[in-house]
Parts: sequence; structure tokens; C-alpha cells
Amino acid sequence: MENNRKQPLGIELVRRGVVSGEAIERALEYQSEHPKKKIGDILYILNEVEPEKLLKEMGEILGEKTVYLTEHKLFLDPVDYLPIDMMKEYKAMPFAIESGKIKIAFADIAENKNNMKNVKMLVLNRGLVLDPYIALESNIMEMIEGLSGNAEEVTEDIEEASTVTELLDNIIKLAIEKRASDIHIEPQLDSVRIRFRIDGELYVMANIAKDKQPQIIGRLKAISNMHQEKQESQDGRILLYDNFNIRVSSQKNIYGEKFVLRMLKKTDSIRNIFDLGYPYSEEELNKTVNKRNTLTIMAAPTGEGKTTTLYSILDYLKDDSVNITTIEDPVEIRIPGLNQIEIEKNVRFADSLRTILRQDPDVILLGEIRDKETAEIATQASQTGHYVLSTIHTLDAVEVVTRLRKMGLADYDIASTLGTSISQRLLRRLCPNCRKEREFTDFEKEVIEKIGKKYNVEFDLKKLKTYDAVGCDKCNGSGYYERIGIFEVLNIDDDIRELILQGKSSIEIRKAAMEKEYRPLIIDGVNKVLEGITNLDELNKKLIIYNNI
Repeated sequence: MENNRKQPLGIELVRRGVVSGEAIERALEYQSEHPKKKIGDILYILNEVEPEKLLKEMGEILGEKTVYLTEHKLFLDPVDYLPIDMMKEYKAMPFAIESGKIKIAFADIAENKNNMKNVKMLVLNRGLVLDPYIALESNIMEMIEGLSGNAEEVTEDIEEASTVTELLDNIIKLAIEKRASDIHIEPQLDSVRIRFRIDGELYVMANIAKDKQPQIIGRLKAISNMHQEKQESQDGRILLYDNFNIRVSSQKNIYGEKFVLRMLKKTDSIRNIFDLGYPYSEEELNKTVNKRNTLTIMAAPTGEGKTTTLYSILDYLKDDSVNITTIEDPVEIRIPGLNQIEIEKNVRFADSLRTILRQDPDVILLGEIRDKETAEIATQASQTGHYVLSTIHTLDAVEVVTRLRKMGLADYDIASTLGTSISQRLLRRLCPNCRKEREFTDFEKEVIEKIGKKYNVEFDLKKLKTYDAVGCDKCNGSGYYERIGIFEVLNIDDDIRELILQGKSSIEIRKAAMEKEYRPLIIDGVNKVLEGITNLDELNKKLIIYNNI
């Protein structure tokens, strides 16, 4: 903080009447015993001056923006943007987002340039511009300790266990209580970190003593039927908890073996597709999914809820007169009235699908199209009177055509069988218990207006308000509770089919689709922001909209 000044900070503060000469002498005496401490921070530690007043004057002297951090000035969850370990190392804390800029307090800007550069790139990848502030190092570290306090409390609760069996049991039961979809058990240099994925975000829940690592690994392997001696990647299952089928994956890293536990509820109820966020009417849904001789493909990256949406479609189509069969790896939710098949180890989707075609199905759910062989059999099934639903890993509904082409399918087969492609993302819902209403900023209005102009959609912003995430006990302090889908649907009509047959690119197909009913994900996302379900910052995290308009 003290670089690039004509006078030492202490002299400037005395000259301005902020502190007395005696206070500076006491600070210098303290500094002689703690040479790494800065004068400003020492004055704060010794309580020689009000921190807000000190920072105001320091900001004027140094020509930098300053902030004194309190809980009331945290308008976001800092760990959503920087890991606690990085905050401690860089002595930095995010505290607010405004107009596409994320405000981050640093203990020292002049001496922290490399760290600031790293943080700048990190937030830029989230579509945000760094807006740096100076804060007192002790103030920042106190706030960081406050954030990690919950993890420490949870660690104490977990480690009350007298045995490693009880320890793991406490971790899994806590994950169930917190609605976690995954548990990460991660060996670190001097501890074992426990993280839960809740509503798509990872949170540090505990740090277990390093000496317990061998026992934890041994117990995990025992209850998930893994080989104790092997340290290469393994898969297993834990079936000790009522109503849960817990898939376990292990992977060796430099500090030991990391485990990820996927928490699958055996009897999880199927949610109505409209409750998932599907934005179109029931009449439009019928046109999209109630087809024979066609293929419907859900497209999205891993972890974006493709299978959940397909389950909802099956539940919508379910009828005693319809024979619905699924081929899954694994069966994630058991649905009464369906014939669900879990493929065995070393058995391919393509092999199972060939067998299923002899079982007189009307509707077939194929867990994933992974290769040319599976894609060809899926298209053959749809060409012979079946309605086939499946998933593909790709970015949007239009790129499904490109993905199938790259797998080796002929344009004729794609055009003749693909009936609909649907893409989706999952956004965190604002917690209804604690969300804070406010007006849209000018920047946010500009973003929405530009999106509308780009896609020829008019959004009415005059009477609408948005909300900030706050945090409460219900949402574990995150400001968000559960998730909702945003969707785009490409129905393959005769015009689109002709473009596919002609080998046209995804750019040309998208342009033609936009002239009809197709609207990209971002449009449904903005509509859900305007409805107060989520906010622009959450939408930006998924679609990086601030840098692409």
C-alpha cells in the first residue's frame, strides 16, 4: 500500500489530522516487532482510529478505492467466485457485483499485481470485470475466517464420531440433509477436504485430519465393494442408506485417492416437465414429443439435467396402452409402469438396444448416444415405427445435427429421423425466503435490451424488478435454493429437413430456425430473470452473456 507516495503513509495521516503523532509512534513500535505489517493495518489492530475514516483518507492518499468489509457489505457469497484457499493466499475477498463488474477487496494493490492478474483472468472467465478495492489485511482475514467458520463447525460435528465408520456415516447423512447431489472426499497436502455439490455449486463442508485418510479410504472401499489393494480408478456402489443408491468413483491424485459419491435417490418422484421450467404450452409440448418414427435428442453438457427432463417426458407420455422401455447406465429413478433396463458391465448400449427391439416397444429411452453404432441403431429404431429419446453431449439444439454428422451418420438418416432436439441448462433459483428486491441497473437494462435486439425479441422492463441473492438458514447461506431449467427447442420441419439434406452448416440451420419459432437458451433465461426466478448474474455464469452482446 505504501508504494508510489511522496510521503510515508503515517506522516500523511498525521498531517491530515486522522491520527496523532503518538499513535504513529505506537504503530512504529508495534511494526518493529511485526515487520511484515503495514502502518495502516497496525493502526486498525491497535484501534487507534475508526477504520472507515482511516480507509477514506488512505484512499485519497493512495488514489485507490477503499472498503471496510462487514457482513452487511457482502452482497454475494464470496466462495461462489474465489475458493477460500485462494482468498487466504491472495488476501482478497469478493464482496459485490454491479453492472457486470465484481468488486474485490485486496490487502495490497501495489504489491499484489500478479495475484490481481490471476484473479482478473479467473473472474473474466465468468464474464465479469475486476473492480479492485483496498481493504485492511486484518479486516479481510477476519471476514475470511468468518466464511470458513461454518466448515470448521461442521468439521467438529463430523469428527465427534468415535470411529471412522461413524465419521463416514455422519458425512453421508449430512449430505442427505443438505440436499447434496455429490460428495467429494479429497486428499490434500495436510488434510482431507470434504466438499458437497448443492444446486450445482461446490461448498467446502469440512477438513478432516490427514492421519484419518487411510482409514477413510479403507472404509469407503469396503462399503462400496471396491478392491482394497488397488489404487487405480474404480467404480462401486453404497446401498446402506434407505432410498439411496450411492455411486462411488475413485481416482488417484498426488496426495492419495479422491472419491466422488453421487447421491441417487431410488424413489425420487418425477417432477412435472412444466415444473422443471419448460417454457412452452402443453399443446406445443405435444407437437414436440408425441411422435412416432422419430428421434428426440436432449443436448447439454454433463450435469445439466438432461436425464431428469427425459424422465419427465416419459412420465408425461406414460399410459397403459404404451409400452415404454428404457436402457440406462445406471437406472437413476425407478418409475412405476415402465420397463427399465440397467445395462451390465461390459455391455454396450448398442447391444442392449438390439435386444429391446424384439420386445415390442412403442417408446424407447436410450441413456446416451455415444458412438456411430448406437446412433445408427437408434435411427433404425425410429425409422421402423418407434419413438426414441436419447441424450448427446453438445452445446445447443442446433449443434445436435453437427454432432450426429461427426459420429458418421448420413444427412439422409438425420433428416429422416430427427424430429426434435432440445437443449437446456440449469440455473440456481433465488431463495424465496431471503431474496432482496431492487431495480434493474442501467447496465442490466442495456444487457437485456441488446439481447432482445439481437434476437428480435421485445422485453418489457418498465414495471419489473430484479432480485439479489442474500443467504439464510434455508438456503445454507448461498442465496439460492434448488434449480430451474432454461430451454431451447428445435422442431425439424420440412424446411430445416431440406437444409440438413443439402448438408448446410449449423449457422445456416440456426438462421433459418430463428425465422420460425426457435429461440435460443438466452431468451428463456432472460424471461426467467424477468419473472424473478433467478438473476442476470446467475444467467451470466452459465451463458457468459456480458462479454457476448
